Amino acid sequence: MGYGENRGDYWRARYKIAPGKYGTVLDAHGKAVRYKTKRAAEKAAGIAEDEAAKAAAQPPAAPEPEQMSFGEYASAWYEEQDLAASTMQNYRRHIEEHLLPEFEDALISEITKGAIDAWERKERERGYAASSIKTWRGTLHLILADAVDDGLRDSNPATRRRGRGKRAGRSRNRGPEKVVTNALGVLLIAERAALLSGRDDEFVAVVLKGFTGMRWGEIVGLESAFVRPASVRVEWQLYELDTGELHRCPPKDDSYRTIDSPEFLSALLAGQAARAKRTPCECHGLNYLFSGHGAANGAAQRPGAKLSDVARAAGVSTGTVSNVLNRPEMVAESTRVRVEKAMADLGYVRWQTSGESAAHWRRNGFATWLFHPAATGWYPKKAPEEARPVPVLAEPWPGVPARGRGAAGRAQACWLPIARGLTPHGLRHSHKTMMDELRTPAKLKDERMGHEDGSVQARYSHITPEMRRDLMDGLTQMWIAALDTRRRMAPGSPVAVLDALLREPQE
Repeated sequence: MGYGENRGDYWRARYKIAPGKYGTVLDAHGKAVRYKTKRAAEKAAGIAEDEAAKAAAQPPAAPEPEQMSFGEYASAWYEEQDLAASTMQNYRRHIEEHLLPEFEDALISEITKGAIDAWERKERERGYAASSIKTWRGTLHLILADAVDDGLRDSNPATRRRGRGKRAGRSRNRGPEKVVTNALGVLLIAERAALLSGRDDEFVAVVLKGFTGMRWGEIVGLESAFVRPASVRVEWQLYELDTGELHRCPPKDDSYRTIDSPEFLSALLAGQAARAKRTPCECHGLNYLFSGHGAANGAAQRPGAKLSDVARAAGVSTGTVSNVLNRPEMVAESTRVRVEKAMADLGYVRWQTSGESAAHWRRNGFATWLFHPAATGWYPKKAPEEARPVPVLAEPWPGVPARGRGAAGRAQACWLPIARGLTPHGLRHSHKTMMDELRTPAKLKDERMGHEDGSVQARYSHITPEMRRDLMDGLTQMWIAALDTRRRMAPGSPVAVLDALLREPQE
């Protein structure tokens, strides 16, 4: 509480600033004000103390705009976004894993084009694909463009100026061309995927993807109610977030559509629907055409804190937590310390996965352990094991994968590659190529793929029943030719659904 201090021939006003610390009321020149009476000094001290208390209660002043760091601005920028969960996850990953390690402490107003180009060179030297680096730079461009709008910069240094730099042509940032396959390749890969999983589901799913061009998330999220006698309706997809959650959301770019299915594919889907589980999945309470394969991630059942809990407590993505655990040199020091503190506070312990069956496929598990070995004949590298051929028993053809301890020693053969470098998404490209071979009109191709052509020419084009019928006939002929070729290789198959097709009487 303020008080008046007797200084002999005058009184000085003293007021409390902090516990055990007092200040003196000063005049405009910084000298102590001399009061004639004690009461006047006490009154001035009281007023000064109230003002000091109000000032202390005010939040700390925000940094001057020109002094704001990239880390501070990027954090505020991210919080202001209101986009799809998948987009928010991607932005967060770009920022935390690739932008903050380089620019976190740099002032937003002092980031230069040279610094951005140097960062891009470092990313290339680390082995990242040119397309990935281009995507991350695009996110940086968005952030800095908004910083310009907010008056924190005069220009955007991440903007690329055309016609400048090395004259390397358009190929400088091009990645390798996407690998595609034909109808026979789709059938053979589908058969191998089913042999690896030990069930028909994977055969039907790969054929569905190859002959409709559906996106991976659309197939995983295909509900049984949307499978019709001669078509498949795309209304939803399941998008896998970093937290492990499969987020049910509209298809990419709201590409709702009805995809015509040839008679052979409709029959495969009807058989799959008859085999599918009748009970809804626990995560969404819906019936899906396809269920997961292999062990489920035990994170949901195990006791204690999970990776997602650590990410939430530290305010980062699960990908950043994974990097702290496995590649700490890729994470900014301040972020790493924050994550490690969250681990310690929550008592996080790394666990092994459980042996329970998964409700849905996981993108990485399907691509890595089913699709990749089926397409290439090789299991991928996974420490401590190097990449290795899929060991198979020679009979029945095309060979049944050997399993268990000593499988390589018991193997009698291995698979040759069908399409080395092919990915699940490559089947979408493959389907587009099939339609090109069949001379399918562009309007029908766009509808089937879920693309949108905003040109005037597209507006004046229309789809007719004859176009649809020609496409279905063409795809059916491709399937019949692939089955005939496969039948000449061997008259039967260890995959039940394919074996029945191969043994059907030929017309």
